[in-house]
Amino acid sequence: MAILLTDYPDILEELGNDASAVLEANWHEAARVFSKRGLEAYLEGARSLKSLGRGIDLVFSFIEAAPHVAREIGEQAVFEMLSTAIRMFSKTSAEVLVLFFSTAPIVAQRLGEIELFRGYLLLLDQLLAQAPRGVRPMLGKIEVLLEQMTLGGLRRWANWGISAYRNDFTAQAEFFGLETPQALAVLQQEHRGILFVDVQRRLNMYLRALWGRDFFLRPTSGDFESRTGYRPYIEGYFIFVPDAYDDVVLGEDKIPALEVYRAAVAHAAAHVAESHFDTRFELATPLKRLWIGVLEDARVETLAGQKFPGLLPLWTRLCRTAAVLEAAADARLGALAERAAYALLDPDYQDAHPLVERARAGFAEILAATEDPYGAVMTLAEELAERSKELGLEFSAQKDQPSSPYRDDNRLLWTAAAKGDAVDILSGGQPQVRKYVNLMEMINAVDVEFAGDDAQEIWVLATEFFDDEGNSLNAKEGKEPVAQPVSYSEWDYQTQLERPLWTTVYEKRPKMGDSKEIDALLEQHKPLVQKIGKMIEAIQPQGVVRTRKVEDGDDIDINAAILAMTDIRMGQQPDPRIGIRTRLHIRDLSVTLLIDLSESTNDKLRSRSEGDVTVLQLAREAAVLLAGALDRIGDPFMLCGFDSNGRHDVEFYTFKSFDMPYDDKVKGRLAGMTGKLSTRMGAALRHAGHLMEQHPSQKKLLILLTDGEPADNDVRDPQYLRFDTKRAVEELARKGIRTFCLSLDPYADEYVSRIFGQSNYLVLDHVDSLPLKLPQLYVSMTKS
Repeated sequence: MAILLTDYPDILEELGNDASAVLEANWHEAARVFSKRGLEAYLEGARSLKSLGRGIDLVFSFIEAAPHVAREIGEQAVFEMLSTAIRMFSKTSAEVLVLFFSTAPIVAQRLGEIELFRGYLLLLDQLLAQAPRGVRPMLGKIEVLLEQMTLGGLRRWANWGISAYRNDFTAQAEFFGLETPQALAVLQQEHRGILFVDVQRRLNMYLRALWGRDFFLRPTSGDFESRTGYRPYIEGYFIFVPDAYDDVVLGEDKIPALEVYRAAVAHAAAHVAESHFDTRFELATPLKRLWIGVLEDARVETLAGQKFPGLLPLWTRLCRTAAVLEAAADARLGALAERAAYALLDPDYQDAHPLVERARAGFAEILAATEDPYGAVMTLAEELAERSKELGLEFSAQKDQPSSPYRDDNRLLWTAAAKGDAVDILSGGQPQVRKYVNLMEMINAVDVEFAGDDAQEIWVLATEFFDDEGNSLNAKEGKEPVAQPVSYSEWDYQTQLERPLWTTVYEKRPKMGDSKEIDALLEQHKPLVQKIGKMIEAIQPQGVVRTRKVEDGDDIDINAAILAMTDIRMGQQPDPRIGIRTRLHIRDLSVTLLIDLSESTNDKLRSRSEGDVTVLQLAREAAVLLAGALDRIGDPFMLCGFDSNGRHDVEFYTFKSFDMPYDDKVKGRLAGMTGKLSTRMGAALRHAGHLMEQHPSQKKLLILLTDGEPADNDVRDPQYLRFDTKRAVEELARKGIRTFCLSLDPYADEYVSRIFGQSNYLVLDHVDSLPLKLPQLYVSMTKS
């Protein structure tokens, strides 16, 4: 269903007529490139910029630029650009911010990759801190600069200007505006032969014409490498190549930069087609890896050359490095490896060194070993490594590496692909397919009956089939996919503005434990359970409640009315409260218990007589007792937990949802709780609030159980996440959700009151009283 601009009347009203007109003109493109949440964040970003009060041009430039940036390198780049602009707000003028937004599409197009765009944003931060007068002129010339330099070249050019004119503001502005001979000279020095962005389309078509399939090329910047360049590499589905190449001069042979690019991407594509990770290579020493790389590079190039003979001459030209041309004068091990690599490609090359001769003689055996070529590669590499030691050749893993400009670093061979790499990289992804089949298809074709979360296709019986124990086979087959990741904004207290879509929450399926452990726990705490039961019985029941002695009641209290008439006849002042008020009392309340599952919950306490007990065990006991109380009262409730590993990975576990019965399955999930990673509290609270909004109830209560303050591994400022959590609590309050914090941190008084408010927190002095305290707290908070 199409998302219409008229669906957001409040934002349009705040932006005003002029900005709304610009937004309407750009809405079609924005709706095409942004997701639904991205569109909402896009509009919130425009509203935030309007609230800065720096003029309407700032809002116009953002509205116009953001869709183009998202189209080039993704919507995440837009929100990082907006976050950078918010940081720049207090350091520069509105005109510079307008120029920053208006040039962003050009920068995104020239850089072509979000990581490089992030590097550009960091460069602007550096420039504002060290040479603020240079930002405006540099932005004015950014298209010219990026047409001739890579991001690394731009950074070196800017650093030269910063160092030379740190205290001369006039010269600073002239340098960054390309108005001085020094600026042009440094620009010429950093000028590269061909930039990747200028040839990317041609390279993609080149590989498709050769292999008949698509390869995914990405640029990467060599900021920290030498001026001569660095090596390509393969990671996941992507081939990363330098963002620029210069012409290569080898003796009298000058090879154009475009030919170097073609050789590099063709070599990497040959690896993708013919090579794979092998466990025998993973534990190899650096010396063995040197020879493995030489042999495997030659193997894949020979196989590719048999299919495409025109590639071998190109690779052979680039293999004639300085080490090959000066063979007699250079006996380094790295140079010998380069000579061996050239000898394996060029049969006419003559080299009498024993290592080169042995590599050439053994290479034929590798080509002949079609069943297990890597076994032959490993055998010959081990032999060459031993001979290198016998000859007394010194080896340095950093220096003695082949210097062929087009060959990759071979990490594909000894680095196993991460489990999360097996994802669809196309826009939108591929949904999990559920196919309905008959019984015979299921029996004859299915190898794995119980598929996991990552199964691409799950077969389901069109009709029910039960095993000998009466269990449905359809109930056992693959689980429904976990919910899609959800992004939330985060509050930056320094700029007093939100960072749109800054954190990502992943709903993870909880691990299952043994539900019998929970039953044993309840038996162990039987006196507590009985005590909590008595508290529950004391809660005011549901039904009709009559309140006497009121003035404006729904009915007359006859006894009170007679007493009032008696007072009047005796000449005394009567009591006017002769009414009875009747109301229907219904406990329309839903509650969520959100448990902090960070690594610190594994810490042990020594306050119990029965031995060491961890904070996590106490939290589990408290959750079990509270769940029992809630189940007995009849209030709908949800049990959740969270941890985090940076802003892009906030893990959220739902042990029991509102609609789920409190049964052995929930108890098993509670038994399987584990503590790990960090505590990004604001994102978890927002997601819990989002889930609570979907459950209709008059009152909503969110109880947070934590043993420490908000913290994460990508945040150094301790105040940042505290203010964000406070903001999240305020957002939930506006939605009608009350948040209460039960803290086990003895030092929490220093910060928890500022986050949750004076009456919305409790710090436990004795942590081991938590299992009893949590149900008591809930009962006392919800009596009325």
